[in-house]
Amino acid sequence: MSARIFEVSAAMARYHTDCIERPLRICFEMMGAFIGSHPWWFLTAPLILSTGLGSGFYFLKDKMSNNIEDQFTPVDGRAKMERKYIQETFPGNDSMFSSLRMSTDGNYATLIATSDRNILTVESLQDILDLDLKIRRMAVQFDNQSFEYVDVCTVVMGSCTSNDILDIIEYNANNIDIVNLTFPWYHTDLRSIPLHLSLGSVKLNKEVIESAKAVQLHYYLREDNKTKTDLWLESFIHLVANESSSIQVSYSTSMSMQWEFERSPASVISLFSITYAIAIAFSILSCWRLDNVRTKVWVASCGVLSTGLAVLSGFGALLLLGQPFVMTVASCPFMILGIGLDDMFIMISCWQRTRVLDSVPDRLADTYRDAAVSISITTLTDALALFLGYSSPFGSVRSFCLYAGISVCFCYLYSITFLGACMALNGRREAENKHWFTCAKIPDDLPPTDSKSFSMCCVGGSYDRITEKEETEPMSQIFERCYGPFLTHKLIKACVIVIYTGYLAVSIYGCFILKEGLDRRNLALDDSYTSNYYNTQRQHFSEYSCNVMVAVKQPFPYWGEDEQKHLFSCISNFENLNYVNGTFGWFLSFQQYANTTNLSIRSQEAFQTHLPHFLELNSMFRQDINWTGDNQIQASRFFIQTLNKTTMEDMMSGLRETAEECPVELLVYHPAFIYFDQYIVIMGNTIQTILVAVIVMLVVSLILIPSPLCSIWVAFAICSVTVGVTGFMSLWGVHLDSISMINLVMCIGFSVDFSAHISYSFVSSPKSDVNEKAIDALARLGYPIVQGALSTVLGVVVLSMSGSYIFRTFFKIVFLVITFGLLHGLVFIPVFLTILGAC
Repeated sequence: MSARIFEVSAAMARYHTDCIERPLRICFEMMGAFIGSHPWWFLTAPLILSTGLGSGFYFLKDKMSNNIEDQFTPVDGRAKMERKYIQETFPGNDSMFSSLRMSTDGNYATLIATSDRNILTVESLQDILDLDLKIRRMAVQFDNQSFEYVDVCTVVMGSCTSNDILDIIEYNANNIDIVNLTFPWYHTDLRSIPLHLSLGSVKLNKEVIESAKAVQLHYYLREDNKTKTDLWLESFIHLVANESSSIQVSYSTSMSMQWEFERSPASVISLFSITYAIAIAFSILSCWRLDNVRTKVWVASCGVLSTGLAVLSGFGALLLLGQPFVMTVASCPFMILGIGLDDMFIMISCWQRTRVLDSVPDRLADTYRDAAVSISITTLTDALALFLGYSSPFGSVRSFCLYAGISVCFCYLYSITFLGACMALNGRREAENKHWFTCAKIPDDLPPTDSKSFSMCCVGGSYDRITEKEETEPMSQIFERCYGPFLTHKLIKACVIVIYTGYLAVSIYGCFILKEGLDRRNLALDDSYTSNYYNTQRQHFSEYSCNVMVAVKQPFPYWGEDEQKHLFSCISNFENLNYVNGTFGWFLSFQQYANTTNLSIRSQEAFQTHLPHFLELNSMFRQDINWTGDNQIQASRFFIQTLNKTTMEDMMSGLRETAEECPVELLVYHPAFIYFDQYIVIMGNTIQTILVAVIVMLVVSLILIPSPLCSIWVAFAICSVTVGVTGFMSLWGVHLDSISMINLVMCIGFSVDFSAHISYSFVSSPKSDVNEKAIDALARLGYPIVQGALSTVLGVVVLSMSGSYIFRTFFKIVFLVITFGLLHGLVFIPVFLTILGAC
């Protein structure tokens, strides 16, 4: 069997498909000669084009689209359709506000007052009451007029909604000593109050509260004037942030996460300048030569400038076309910088292998013949991977992929034109043996009358007189003379296989423990006041979870005994779930009311006769019933209190499955489900995108790499790097969410770069022995690949210092992609090619 596999491999290795690659090389060779003859055209045209397209940045502020729900939840999520049904069937009542019945997150401010001991003391409650009074009397300016909470608050029967715990003590701290608070519900003659929403870290004596460590207050606002309510929320934040008290207070608002998310781009603006400074410095240093003529300082600087022009053109073009700009796009320039510099290093390496005495057009033609196909393969795979990512259901992923994909295309265009023109002009300077800085003609040998210091500053232009090529760089010599022979040794090959097996095992383990879903708290900066609020909420209010509404979507005879059995059976199924605490609904209360008052509601006539009187006594329940024109119940809803005993994904899925199993047509919904829907689609969509991308990359490789077997190895490298990045990002604490999905899509393109370069160079090598072909490929492109990898890592390393989860995640995944891509390109793939390739 193994012999048969080897025969197939050998047959594939001998079969070369250069029917497209060969004419493409010829075309690029002709293009290089033309650019070398007319460099100024290709230098000025990209500058003019990027300047024109860059005018699109004028519209940047108008095109900013950072709504969290729009960008970080599935566009066609199931919960969004469920919300639409709830809003149409159970419209809110402005005069009877109920937070339980909101179909959205609402408009509110909230605070949690905590104490290390018992907060239910007269002193602590008095501090809370004082703060509450300041908040309610806080004056806010709008249109040269002042308004207070009472002017913007939601109302119940003409009065602002209040906080239950303060209502219970009648806004008198001394009353806490005479009230017996029961938990989780406090019952009065008129209603039952859910105290688990107001008190946290409660200590009980049976059902009576002995102490609590946290009190949560809410201030709900109307949504009729967003500008006005936003001003009040900002004033709330300022007031509570500067309030000094004996109690500890954490706070947030319905707009806090959105506002804090929008702060994130500003946190990395300073990092852009640092990044480009590091990139320029690294490029110049890595391309620096002691020879004052052969040094590639100006080419390196132009390579960085070329990536900047690509970003300017790509972003500007899409802004001119009206494409929304999402904050996640802000990480694109870091990625484009790495891609552009990688292409530059490849082109410089190929230029140095041309004959010095040839004309500039001929040298550039030879450079393009060797480099252009290689960078075309990587650019095509990068761009295709990003454009495939545009099919994602997340707006943030779509925006990133579109902006990054277009920018990659411009980066390639400018590398072929602008950077090529810069190399041609630099080549003219070299041909005339002129100094890189002064452009004065200098001797190529040290005159006998001058010192060695004169040689360092004012001598250059030497080359290998035998090969007529520039002298080989020390790093390339290391790859050719040391690293290549070392890697192709039989014992080292065996060690590489063992290392790869370990790498794959750890990666697969990481994939199995990968967690899914984006925690909204991660969208804020680390130093945000919302972090303190959510931490406090998790500490003191973590026992209870969502209060989920369940809609009965069909007309239902609630008075029928058999029908009631079906409905109560469904309710029982909900309550049997270990994360459901209880059920609350109008028909349950109506039945209890009927039993208490000895009313019979077992006939349609009796039911419809007594229900209006019950709703007069409990007017809030009117919002839970949808009536038809002839006074029949078209639909209704009840509520389920859940507990934090399982993941949000399992809770939502479990409730939906239970509803679908019920013989009555039910729908479960909570505003948080809008965000939980990501758990359902994120894994499947990511896997689908990766699989399609791998197939597309394989097709591209088969077309452009003149060896089917080596093309398969390129596809293998994509899969291997992607599995490694996914597994190790899980071990590094990164979840699979819309943020990391962006980077995984990018990973597909990046992962092929180094392996494609090496595979293509391996195939193109004139050597006959597979070990010699691997050594030749490493000698040619080993150092440029290392340069490209280091430039990319240096381009994103500053993001590790960012206070934003989004940009830190970008750094982590790019670091893993580059590390594993480099490992595959310089270690695994060369070894595998020599063992099974025999290309």
